[in-house]
Order: sequence, then C-alpha cells, then structure tokens
Amino acid sequence: MERRTLWIVLALNIGLAVAFFATGAFGDSSALIANGLDNLSDSFVYAISLFALSRSDKWKRGAANVSGGLLILFAAGILYDAWRRYIGGSDPLGTIMIAMALIAAAINAVCVWLLAKLKDPDVSIRAANTFSYNDFAANLGIVLAGGLVAWLGTNWPDLVVGVIVAGIAAWGGIDILRDAHGEHHKAVHTGK
Repeated sequence: MERRTLWIVLALNIGLAVAFFATGAFGDSSALIANGLDNLSDSFVYAISLFALSRSDKWKRGAANVSGGLLILFAAGILYDAWRRYIGGSDPLGTIMIAMALIAAAINAVCVWLLAKLKDPDVSIRAANTFSYNDFAANLGIVLAGGLVAWLGTNWPDLVVGVIVAGIAAWGGIDILRDAHGEHHKAVHTGK
C-alpha cells in the first residue's frame, strides 16, 4: 500500500512541477515557478522515500534528512528567483496564477488524502505528508496573490507569495530534519 501510494503521489508531483514551470514561464510568475521548484523537490523526496521504504530505519532517517536538506536548498533557490524578479521586474498574469493554483490545490488534496490513509507512517512517509500539506497551503496563497495581481495590476503580490512559499519550504525542511533527529535519538535509546 505504501509503495503504490508513493508512486501515485510521485507521478502527480512530477506532473505538477512541469505544469507549474510551464505556466510560471508563460505567466511570468515567481509564485508559480516557486511552486514548480517546490513540487520538483517533493518529487525527489517521494523518490527517496520509495527507495528507503524497504530498507532499515537508519536508511529511512537518512532519506528524511536528505529530504529536509533538499527542501531548504530549494527554498534558497525560490528566494533567489523572487529577488531576481524584484530587481529585473516582472509582469505576472493573475488569471493564470489562479487557474494553475486551483488545479494544483485539487491534486494536492488528493495527495494529502492518499497519504493520510497509510497506517503507522514512518519518518519518510511523514516527510512526504509535510510536503503535501505545505503545497496545499502554498496553492491557496497563489490564488490570493493571483487575485491581487489581477485587481491591482502590480507584481508585488506574486513576489510576496514566492517568498512565503520559500518560507513554508524552509520551515517544512526544518520540521523534517527535527523529526528525523528525534527518530535518531529514539533509535539510539532503543538500540535500533
């Protein structure tokens, strides 16, 4: 069940990353590209979780550590993109932002639902669940930013959401690293 669920969630996130990059490039949106990077990092996490699934708890903790570190790294990339767009200017299309974010929110809701059905999730599955919740929150932010961009005719809501997505990603990475660290300490005390 875990393996099948992770494969489905992995495929959905790869598709979302491609869609976010395409609509972000077309719609000149930092928030959409940020979510594309976030979904790409999620895809790496799901692939790592799949790899670690049949391995020892030590491997699973290592996979979670890699996942958390990747998320923080991608957050830095998102901040760079927002800064680049702030300096160079951008003209995001609010309607494209809203449409893509609503589609992605529906897909992320499916991912959250699938992952929530798993019984007794290990640290790598919990990391995957953190990503899905973060994505859902980021998509709602993009809907709001897209509405403000369309209404105000300015790029700052797009840039703000890009930075917020980076913050959510960084916080998620830190949370995953904390969880993996806690699992490590439990393993040390139990001798696993």
